[in-house]
Amino acid sequence: MAIENEPIHADIDRIVSELGRSGSAVIPILHAIQRRYNYLPEAALRRVCEITDITPASIAGVSTFYSQFRHTPTGRHLVRVCDGTACHLKGSPLVYDALLRELRIDGNRDTDPDGLFTVQKVACLGCCTLAPVVQIDDVVYGHVTGSGVPKILRDFLSGRDRISDRGADAGSIPEGAGEIRIGLDSCCVASGCGAVRDELERCIAETGVGVKIKRVGCVGMCHRAPLLEIVLPGHEPVLYEKVRPGEVRRILLGHFKPRSVIKRLENSAADVLDAILDGGSPDRFSRHPLTVRDSQIASFFGRQVHVATEHFGQADPLDIGEYRSGGGFRALERCLAELAPGEIVETVTASGLRGRGGAGFPSGRKWDIVRRVRDEEKYIICNGDEGDPGAFMDRMILESHPFRVIEGMIIAARAVGAHEGFLYIRAEYPLAVERVKNALAQCEAHGLLGGDILGSGFSLALSVREGAGAFVCGEETALIASLEGRRGTPRFRPPYPARDGLRGHPTLVNNCETFAAVPWIMRNGAGAFSRLGTGRSRGTKVFSLAGKVSRGGLIEVPMGITIRDIVEEIGGGVEAGKRFKAVLVGGPSGGCIPAEMADTKIDYEDLTDAGAMMGSGGLLVLDDSDCMVDIARYFLDFTCGQSCGKCTWCRIGVRHMLTILEQLCMGGGEHSDLVKLEELAHKTKRGSLCGLGKTAPNPVLTTLRYFRDEYEAHVNGTCPAKRCRGLVSYSIGEKCIGCTICAQKCPAKAIPVTPYEKHAIDQTLCIRCGTCGQVCPAGAVEVA
Repeated sequence: MAIENEPIHADIDRIVSELGRSGSAVIPILHAIQRRYNYLPEAALRRVCEITDITPASIAGVSTFYSQFRHTPTGRHLVRVCDGTACHLKGSPLVYDALLRELRIDGNRDTDPDGLFTVQKVACLGCCTLAPVVQIDDVVYGHVTGSGVPKILRDFLSGRDRISDRGADAGSIPEGAGEIRIGLDSCCVASGCGAVRDELERCIAETGVGVKIKRVGCVGMCHRAPLLEIVLPGHEPVLYEKVRPGEVRRILLGHFKPRSVIKRLENSAADVLDAILDGGSPDRFSRHPLTVRDSQIASFFGRQVHVATEHFGQADPLDIGEYRSGGGFRALERCLAELAPGEIVETVTASGLRGRGGAGFPSGRKWDIVRRVRDEEKYIICNGDEGDPGAFMDRMILESHPFRVIEGMIIAARAVGAHEGFLYIRAEYPLAVERVKNALAQCEAHGLLGGDILGSGFSLALSVREGAGAFVCGEETALIASLEGRRGTPRFRPPYPARDGLRGHPTLVNNCETFAAVPWIMRNGAGAFSRLGTGRSRGTKVFSLAGKVSRGGLIEVPMGITIRDIVEEIGGGVEAGKRFKAVLVGGPSGGCIPAEMADTKIDYEDLTDAGAMMGSGGLLVLDDSDCMVDIARYFLDFTCGQSCGKCTWCRIGVRHMLTILEQLCMGGGEHSDLVKLEELAHKTKRGSLCGLGKTAPNPVLTTLRYFRDEYEAHVNGTCPAKRCRGLVSYSIGEKCIGCTICAQKCPAKAIPVTPYEKHAIDQTLCIRCGTCGQVCPAGAVEVA
């Protein structure tokens, strides 16, 4: 979308007037420009420098550091292919290649010849249970396959997938008439909940049924979305899973009667007619409702304890009245009216709460350090820059529980003496950004933010800042640099941000889950929280459970639960026909724990002893079709691309390790490479400046430690999991029925069309994309 001849000064002047002229406003200004033009036009950047304090050097340094920013025009629509861990495991590289082929994109270009679509990879879209995931502009598609690429492009262009984030209007529905709850977080919308909601509204209007549709946050059972929950006074709630729009009318009329007698007769006649046309009976609807006693639901929720995600799936995320009626802001009221700042800190300390962002530093101790520093200017920051591929806890919490996070931040600010704060949220999470901004506006309107909160004399201003695509900004000093309008590079510590943080003043940085747990602790007492968990790891932990597991979703469990409990009991084990192989804990900073160690407890100490770490809370389950060498290569590729480059070991050591792993996956490695790889990993771990470099070797070290036989096999030219393209070949076996589907779908034309005969693959043309295996109806494609 070239705009060289378009006058843009008015746009830039408006953006600057809204966002400010100081150097710290550079990232918000660049975001606003890119939202307007899809890239950063040079003329727009020159105008920014003309009317602000921002220098050309600052714009050049910042805009080239963060991956979200583009300096070249894009097509009319931006296609983002998620390359997070769960998506990678389930075939996102094949989806990416299929998109390039379908859109005729080759060479160094990323935009199709018609200028309609630009395709790029993104670290993680946070919809891991729907892997592989593709986002086109603001529309997310889940469970995408290479062969399904043409369909999602057609559906997008048809416009039928546009979904708005709106609540429900009860209208004239009488109190106590019942309600239908539907989750409308990002995962739910991507799985089709938006279309189900639209059909519900249409059916209610058509049938005259008196019932409220209620938007709720994450239910946790992402593997069963779209979900509808029927709630009737005096009855146990009933769930319907994987609901399709065509089933909505039957569900609705199965539980609710129209208020009009005429409408009831019309609906009965319509049901009978539908049944006759379908050749069945009026009650042919086959989807059985589920209750909380359903064995799978009981297993999924039975071991969970909800603290940070209290009232999950029951409340509208943006209904402040409902949040307050469920106990919301009572903890804040008590902290403002009854407790001194030191007493708040003492309660948090006694609870044993540790930072849930990964490092696990005791929260009370950090709060106390900030509180004791004598400085009139202090800040508070919620770290929502959840960059771990395969993790979506923060996104779910921000989308589903924004008031809870805000309440925790206000309490923390009161405890440490901060009067200004920020919620730093990934730009890749637009729904989270939108909902948090909405929640902040409501809090201000109700006197919960701003000056003299609830008449206490305490004031606090909170605002949202969007990240720009830098995983390293999850590290608190890099995050602060980003807030100050600089490249997100970590600094040497000490001094720590608790003493010398944002703008040189004491700054409290905690992540979303940490703040979300605080209101519960202040209402229920430190003892109630500390009794949960084990040893030095108290309370609960929110995890995203995804990968090769039957029941993926968002879970919150007491610390000390075992990996086996989560994978087999909550997650239902690996998918049918496969063997549980390992769990990836903690994303790129964590490690791989084999199935033989499934009785390892989920706590900070035991995971560290196993060579992994808690991280922010991503749990990716692997089965025997996953290659551990490829997994290590994938994570090194990610961390290599995300390194800020400031320190030598992270910049060069990680790159050298990645080169070795790439050679192994292509069949070019030697036995001496394994020794070199291990040596590099240990030195990089010791020599790097920040947590990114220090923990980057963890996936390599744990896979070498527990799966060395797979590395040896790659040196010998084989991939036991048959995953690495450079070490596998495809052929067609005796099950072939000659249907020609593989030949029709092969993008490389490597399979001649021979109807009713056994097909063959020309190995000189085969690109090993796996499309033939995906589309074969007879399972005739063999991998060796």
